[in-house]
Amino acid sequence: MVNEKEGLSTAESLRKTRTYGQFRCHNPSCMGRLQPEPGVNQVKCPVCGLEFRVAWIKSGFPRIRGPVWDVNKRIAEEAFERKMKEEKKDGPK
Repeated sequence: MVNEKEGLSTAESLRKTRTYGQFRCHNPSCMGRLQPEPGVNQVKCPVCGLEFRVAWIKSGFPRIRGPVWDVNKRIAEEAFERKMKEEKKDGPK
């Protein structure tokens, strides 16, 4: 199939939508795009604040190795404490 406007095949038009050098946040409620600087070992999600370890398959091609547990645990604990304070103030639901 050929894109009549631009004269591109389907594969060629889909190539424009590829996101090399990026990956999505693994927080299910976030899914923000992360674009780490070349060669860094950790990246922080600008949306939710969680941090992830980065592995470089090759130059310009990062993948998530896993979460940075101490940072993510602290963020989760702070969110839990805020929720408990709100429930205490508003009463149990």
